[in-house]
Amino acid sequence: MAISVQAQKSHSGTVSVNGKMMGFKTVNIENRKNGAPILVFESGLGGGTFDPVLPFLPPDIASFQYERNGIGQSEPDSTIISDSRLVERLHSLLSALAIKPPYLLVGHSIGGPYIRLFASKYPEEVCGLVFSDPTDFMLSDEEDENAKRNSGSGTGYRQLSSIIMKTMSNNTEFADGTRADAARALSALSKGYFSEYRDLPRLDRNIGATVIISYNKHIERPDEEMNEKLKLGINFKPWWKEYDDLRILHYADLIKDSDGSKMLLLPKYSHGIYYQDPERVAKLISERYNACLKK
Repeated sequence: MAISVQAQKSHSGTVSVNGKMMGFKTVNIENRKNGAPILVFESGLGGGTFDPVLPFLPPDIASFQYERNGIGQSEPDSTIISDSRLVERLHSLLSALAIKPPYLLVGHSIGGPYIRLFASKYPEEVCGLVFSDPTDFMLSDEEDENAKRNSGSGTGYRQLSSIIMKTMSNNTEFADGTRADAARALSALSKGYFSEYRDLPRLDRNIGATVIISYNKHIERPDEEMNEKLKLGINFKPWWKEYDDLRILHYADLIKDSDGSKMLLLPKYSHGIYYQDPERVAKLISERYNACLKK
C-alpha cells in the first residue's frame, strides 16, 4: 500500500463556477491517457471522502473528488435547490477544470441517485457507474407502505429519510456544510420522494454499472437510540429485510439492459462499505474502469 500511496500525485484547489468557489481534489490526473476514463466520486449525505479507496487503485487511474456547494471549501449557493441543479453544477465544475469525459461515476449512499441522474442528463459523457450501497430512489409509496406493514413497523423508509435529513440539518454538532447539504436534500424530498427521477429514461445500454449492496446489517446502537428517542416503532431486522429485498430488485431492474453490468451482495457489511473494505471496492472500481477502456 505504501508504494501505491507514493505513486499517487494529488492536487487540491478551488475554482469559480457560476460565481461560487468550489473545492476539489484530483489524483493522478497527470497520468491520464488521452481518451481514458476518469473516476468522478459523489459522496453521501453531508459530504465525505473516498480517500480510503485511492491507495488500492492502480497509479494510472485518474480520479476527481469535489465538495458540493456549502461543504468544505465550496461556497453555499441558494440556487442549488434540486438534484438536477446539483448534477448540472458538477458538470459545470468538470467543464471549468477542463476535465473531459469519459466519466466513470462512483456514488455512495445518496450519491447513488445523483450519479444515476447525471448519467441520464449526459449519457454520451458517461462510460460507467459504480453504486456503493446506494439509496433506493426507486421505492414507490405503495412498496413503502407494504414494507412498513409487513415488518410490523411504525415508520417507513421514505419517512425515515426525511427524519434523518431534518435531524442532520438541525444538529448544531455537525459542520455547517453537513447541515446545509442535509437541508438541501430535505427540500428536494419535500416536493416528493425523488420526484425528479420518476420519468427517467432507461439506463443507456452502453453504460455498464456495478452495484454493491450491504444487507442483513448489524443494527448499530445509534440506530436503536434514534428509534427509541423518536418513538419510530421500527423492528429493524424484518424492516431492513423488506427494504433490502426491494432495493436489490430495483437496482437489478435498473442495470438489466446495460452491457456487462453486475451486482454484488455483501451480507453483514456496514453502510460505509468503502471504509470497511476499501481494497474490495477499489478492485470493483478497477474492473469497471477496465471495462470502460474496452469500449
